[in-house]
Amino acid sequence: MLAEMGVRVWAPIPAAPLAVAKPPAGRPASAPVATKAPAAAPVVAPTADRPPAVVHPAPTPAAQPSVAAPAPVATAIALTARPSGIDTMDWPALREAVANCRACALCEKRKNTVFGTGHVQADWFIVGEAPGENEDLQGEPFVGAAGQLLDNMLRAVGLSRSGEGAQGAYISNVLKCRPPANRNPQPAEVAQCAPYLARQVALVQPKIIIAMGRFAVQALLQSNEPIGKLRGQVHRYQGVPVIVTYHPAYLLRTPSDKAKAWADLCLAMETANTPLRR
Repeated sequence: MLAEMGVRVWAPIPAAPLAVAKPPAGRPASAPVATKAPAAAPVVAPTADRPPAVVHPAPTPAAQPSVAAPAPVATAIALTARPSGIDTMDWPALREAVANCRACALCEKRKNTVFGTGHVQADWFIVGEAPGENEDLQGEPFVGAAGQLLDNMLRAVGLSRSGEGAQGAYISNVLKCRPPANRNPQPAEVAQCAPYLARQVALVQPKIIIAMGRFAVQALLQSNEPIGKLRGQVHRYQGVPVIVTYHPAYLLRTPSDKAKAWADLCLAMETANTPLRR
C-alpha cells in the first residue's frame, strides 16, 4: 500500500537462504528439499578484555512526501471570442466573420462554413437548423435530398433560391458549422451563431420568415413548444412575420405531414401579401 502511494518501503536484510539438500533416492530431482540454515553463532558474554558489542537500532525510514499524480494534459481547444460589431457589418464583412469564426468547438471539425444562399433582397427568408454532411462539403445550405424537396416546395409557390425580390428566397441555417455526426445543435452553439443569423435577417429585410424545424423555431422565437402547437400562427422576429413549419428532412421521413407543410406555405403567402404584414 505504501509503495502504491509512492512511499519508499524499508525492509530488514533477509535471513540467509535455506540450503537445498540433494534429493533422496526415489524423489524426483525437480522437487528440491529445503533444510534448515545453520544456527546462528552463540552470543559471547562480555569480559574485561572484550568490550560489550554495541547494537545499533534499525534505522527508521524517513517520511517521504507523497507525490501527487501529474495533472492530465489539457485537451480543451483554445477558442477565440466571436468578433464584435456584427450588428453593423455589411455582407462581405459578415461572410468573412463567419468563415473565420472560432467561437465554439464546431470550427475544429468543419470542412466549410455554410453561410447562406439566395438573393440578398429576397422577400422570403428560409431558416433551417444546422448543416449536414453534404452542406459541410459544398458550403451551401439545403443540398441533397432535403434541398431538392425544399426547392420543390418553393417552386410550388412561385419562388426559387436564384430568384429576386418577390420571386426569390434567401436560405440560411441557425448554425453555420456542421455538428459532429449530424447531432442536434447545443444551446451554447446556437447562442454563438445567433448574432450572425440576426444580421442576415437585418440585411435581407424579408417580408416573411419560414422557420423550418425545431431548432430554427427555438432560435427565432425562443420557445420550446412543439412545432405542432406553433403552426398555423403568425409569430414575429425583429418585427418580421414568422411562419413555423416542418424541416424538409423530417418530411422525407414522414411524408404524411407534407399536406401540413403545404398549408404552412399557403399561410406564409397570405401573410407576405398582406399590406399590414408588419
